[in-house]
Amino acid sequence: MKMKNKARLICQVSAAAALVLAGNAMADEAFSSDSKWMTGDWGGERTKLIEQGIDIKMDYVGEVGGNLHGGFNDDKTARYADQFGLGAALDLEKLLGWDNTQAKIQLTNRNGENISNDRIGDPRAGTLSSSQEVFGRGHMVRLTQLWIQHQFFDNKLDVKAGYFGEGEDFNTFPCEFQNLAFCGSQVGNWATNIWYNWPVMQAAIRLKYNINDELYAQIGAYNQNTSQLEHGNGFKLSGSGTNGTVLPVELVWSPKVNNLPGEYRVGYYKSTSDAADVREDDNGQDAATTGNPLRVHDSKHGYWFVAQQQLTSHNGDASRGLNIAANATFHDKDTNFIDNYQSLMFVYKGPFDARPKDDVGIGFARIHVNDDVKKNAELTNAANGVSDFDNPLFSPIRETEYNYEINYGFHVTNWLTVRPNLQYVTHPGGVDEVDNALVAGLKIQSVF
Repeated sequence: MKMKNKARLICQVSAAAALVLAGNAMADEAFSSDSKWMTGDWGGERTKLIEQGIDIKMDYVGEVGGNLHGGFNDDKTARYADQFGLGAALDLEKLLGWDNTQAKIQLTNRNGENISNDRIGDPRAGTLSSSQEVFGRGHMVRLTQLWIQHQFFDNKLDVKAGYFGEGEDFNTFPCEFQNLAFCGSQVGNWATNIWYNWPVMQAAIRLKYNINDELYAQIGAYNQNTSQLEHGNGFKLSGSGTNGTVLPVELVWSPKVNNLPGEYRVGYYKSTSDAADVREDDNGQDAATTGNPLRVHDSKHGYWFVAQQQLTSHNGDASRGLNIAANATFHDKDTNFIDNYQSLMFVYKGPFDARPKDDVGIGFARIHVNDDVKKNAELTNAANGVSDFDNPLFSPIRETEYNYEINYGFHVTNWLTVRPNLQYVTHPGGVDEVDNALVAGLKIQSVF
């Protein structure tokens, strides 16, 4: 090859490399669609921090819910709720030389209103699920995570201790829907007043043992303290007000079926705190009739099952394809308001070649109120001499609520997903007299 041709080839390769580097630089700039973060790489400083062991976490979730038809109050309106998150994941091996050790701190702040509270559900009964899952736990800043984690015996044993919620490790489930019945750890939604989901923390320890590459078992102990739900206690680290301990155990299997990933969870929890019966007094009689206090049990319990499996790939691309998921929880009928819940979801990732990172989802959920709760309301109404549903003293009879959602997730950028959705709620709050409701939703998820 002549020297002139070699020089021309070198120039062409150099120019191409410069274009690639320029493109990568652009991808790291704020608001670049290819960046992982809306604020970009901060001129490379963010990547340097990660390499040093500090991964800054900033995110936002906003949800709109509007009642299009039906519900308890058909006066149409829209409500908005949101959550800001700020935290850091720390690799303590890089920072301090502590082998196999990680830590995390996370703050969250929630605000807004929920369309379910007074439009979809009867305010006397509420709804069982929520059309805006991000709503709840007070308009305040909370310390949601403060923990340290270490792996022992060639990573066979994993120990995590500090302040965090059960749903981080047990009965975990993603949040690709807006309706609460399809989002996150479901035990926490239905195990009344004991299992606190995000953003509430609890003093806790979790031990996980990796049996093999596909199977592990874990057990935890979580301080049960209802005072941590109170406004102003978002940073409470003391144990004052402790009611008992929540003890979950779980077996998790993560096989590959036809080379496609799956995850299957089965677990059990027990609360050592005293729990009131939902119907009977100490003599086994109906408390609503006798007027005596409800019987107190020395514990409550329940169990769960979660299955997630990718069923297909898309033209050989395993990042795209059809996924199926199912959830079921079952709870102590003596003490728990909800005695069982089931859901089924389908999500197709990358449905269109022109939109390979989008997804479309559909979900179905059933939430059943304990029959003793229904009977107790009937007896209460009889004792009060009311039978007219419109009477303010009437206690609504609650049975089963069904929730449905269909959504489409627009992957606008690598740091922004916009998910319009439609929800249908049958028998809101489990109350047959309340009209079925159609809700329009919009979920916005962004990483700063």
